[in-house]
This record gives sequence, C-alpha cells and structure tokens, in this order.
Amino acid sequence: MVHSLHISDSHLKESPKLGSREPRIIKRPDHNVSRNDISSAALKVLYRLHKSGYQAFLVGGGVRDAMLELHPKDFDIATNATPEEVRSLFSNCRLIGRRFRLAHVRFGREIIEVATFRAAANHENDDSAHDTEGRILRDNVYGTIDEDVWRRDFTCNALYYNIADFSIWDYAGGFEDVKRKRIVFIGDPAQRVREDPVRMLRAARFAGKLGFTIDHSVIKAMRGHTALLANVPAARLFDEFLKLFQSGFAERTFDLLREHNLFGELFPATEEELSNDAGFLKFTHAALHNSDKRVADGKSVTPMFLLGVFLWLPIKKLAEVRRSEEKMSESQALSIAAYEIVSQQQRRISIPKRFTVPMREMLALQPRFAMVRGKRAMNLLEHRRFRAAYDFMLLQSEVGQADETLAKFWTDVQTQTENKRAVSFQMQSGQGQGQGQDSHQKRRPRRRRRKPSQAT
Repeated sequence: MVHSLHISDSHLKESPKLGSREPRIIKRPDHNVSRNDISSAALKVLYRLHKSGYQAFLVGGGVRDAMLELHPKDFDIATNATPEEVRSLFSNCRLIGRRFRLAHVRFGREIIEVATFRAAANHENDDSAHDTEGRILRDNVYGTIDEDVWRRDFTCNALYYNIADFSIWDYAGGFEDVKRKRIVFIGDPAQRVREDPVRMLRAARFAGKLGFTIDHSVIKAMRGHTALLANVPAARLFDEFLKLFQSGFAERTFDLLREHNLFGELFPATEEELSNDAGFLKFTHAALHNSDKRVADGKSVTPMFLLGVFLWLPIKKLAEVRRSEEKMSESQALSIAAYEIVSQQQRRISIPKRFTVPMREMLALQPRFAMVRGKRAMNLLEHRRFRAAYDFMLLQSEVGQADETLAKFWTDVQTQTENKRAVSFQMQSGQGQGQGQDSHQKRRPRRRRRKPSQAT
C-alpha cells in the first residue's frame, strides 16, 4: 500500500550527531580535491550552471574518491536549478526518472547527472510518496543545499565541492569520516534503512570498494531490517547486483554481504548451499577472485558467469533429482533444473534473458567435457558457449572439483593444429598423421563387377 508522506524529516536536522545547519567550509588549501580530478564534461556543466546564476556543486562519490586519490569516474552534480532549467541550458540534456527527477547531460559516451536540491516533504501537495514500510517511492520536493544534505544516505557521500571557490561544504562530518574510513549513516540509521533498504547493500559495497569500516550504528540498523529487501523491485536489485559484483571488488563485498546476512536475501538457495558445503564456498571465492582480477586487468566480465557460479550447486542438485524421476541425459537435466532455479531466483532479482539463456547453455555443457573421443567431442570446440563453459570447468578443476587431466586436455587441444587435434580426439592414428587416414578404419569393400549373362 502506498500513501503520501506527511511526516516531517526534522529528526534528520535535530540529531546532535549531525551538527548545525551551517556547513563546515574547507577552503581549497585545506583539502586535496583538484579540478584535475574532475572530467572536462563535468567541469563544463558546473561552470555553465555557475555562470548562469545557479549554485553548482560536485557531490557524492566524486568528491569522496578524489579525497581518497582513487581517480573518480562518476560525477554527480547538485544545483538549485530545476530539471527544466537545467534542460534549457544544455541542448544535449534529457530528463529522466519518476522516483527522482534528474537531468542527464550527455557528452559523447559520458553522462553527467544533475540533480536539483531536495527537501523533506512536509506538505499535503508535495510530490512524494512512501510505502507502508517507509520505503521512498517518489521524492520530487525541491529545496536548498541546507535541506538537500539531510536527504543523502552516508556522511562520506554528503560532501559538496563548490565550483565558485573550490571549497568543500561539509554538513554531516563526512570530511572526517572519509579520512577515518568509516561508513556512517546521516540521521537515524533504522529510518534511513526503512526509507530505502538498498542502502544496506550500498553500505557493504562502499566498505568493500573503499576498504572502509561499517559503523556499529549502521550494523545495528541492518540486523533487524534485512528482510525489507524483499520489498525492493527485482529489477532494481539486478542493477545493484551489477554494482556489487562487476566493479572489481566482488570477493570482499561478497564476504561483507554474508557477514551481515544480506547475501541470503538476494540468493537464498545459494546461501543455503554455501552454509553447508565448504567446497562450493571455495569455488565461489575462486570465481569472485578471478572476476576481480579480470576487472583489474581491463578485461570484460559478464554477469552470466557469476550467476552460473552462484546457482551451480542448487541447479546441480535439482538436476540429479530430475534424472531420478525421468530418463534423460545429464545435460538435459541440467538445462531443465537451470530453468526451474532461475524462475525461483527471478522473484528476488530480475535477471534478463540475455544472461539466463547463455548461463543455462554454459552449465548444460559441463558433462560434455568428460567426452574426449570422436567427432562430437571435437565439435564442442565450435560451440558458441565453449569458452565460457571451458572457463567454468577450468575454475572447478583449480579448486579440486573437476578432473585436472581433463582440464589440461581441453586446454591443450585449443592450440593444436588440425591434424594434431584429430589425433587427440582419436579421429586418426599417430602413424598416419600427415595422410589424414585412420589406419584402423575399415575400407569399403570393392564392388564386384557382374559377369554378363550368357545367352542360351
């Protein structure tokens, strides 16, 4: 049930932990954030807003990461200009969002997100709504920077870099929390979690990415509210999944999610197996470590692979059950089980078909690696999912869950010449390599010529 918000957010400003409404202003000589850390596109937006008479601040992760010398990649801007006023300044701007109205200014492939300062919804006609659990569904009430800061989640994300004089405005103690590497909520932690349960996932993600410590008050708030993630739209949780596990800090984030009982809310079947199978946990850690290494090396990663890892043991166990019920191949059983497990998983995280279909194909190919003789075995090399399936099998062999001899065989045949590969798959004998003939192959019998019949 959804109802309009008529409750004041005064608690966000009255808490003594938050300090006064007057910001602490850190002058340029007293901080290390430089315009060299900010993309040229973001600077263009900041300068145009400022020259047009609006306030313009770089806010959030861009300021935080610049302070930590992490070379920020995402740049969000906060301003007192409304979305329509922002659009009037930039021909390359479009307005998006219903939950939060935002302006996106595009420069080639780079998008600069511009948000209008928001305020607490205190009036009956305010464009804001919550559900019965307190989760924010819509929040388009505009305000001032003094009000906007209290609508943000963590103190480390509530730092404002002022393009007018290059100072940092700090209302909530975020400057010191960044230096101390702490994740701290702004305001009442329990209420912040109820407003948006995804903030629990964000706490784990930032702690994993930045090496920060999650404050005890945040941990306490998470303990009693993990079940609220069930109220979050499954499509939004898939977006969070990508941020959690595709950004290069997946292994550390995974451990934090499990430590705070959040992973099981996303992948309940996986969590059950992880708690009971040390081998599966070892395999999962190896996959996450490998994914992080690929990101660090600048290589591509696909959600399909990690989804296959997370769901592998639940799928494998269900496949065994299906084979006991009906006669079918192991590959068929894995494909059927994958379909069923994915259908259950979709209730938590909405996974697009472009990832579930190749994942099912990758897992269904696993039994075929045991076949190393004949044309069908050799044809596996040409399968469109071979590479992903091979990487999956190789990862299992590295943690002792697949035959190392088979892993070496499939590694070697990929670099062999055509003739050598045919020998490996026993398509021909070693003696006749150059001839392309199998010495054990039977010759077709010669047709005997029929004698002409004699006339009588």
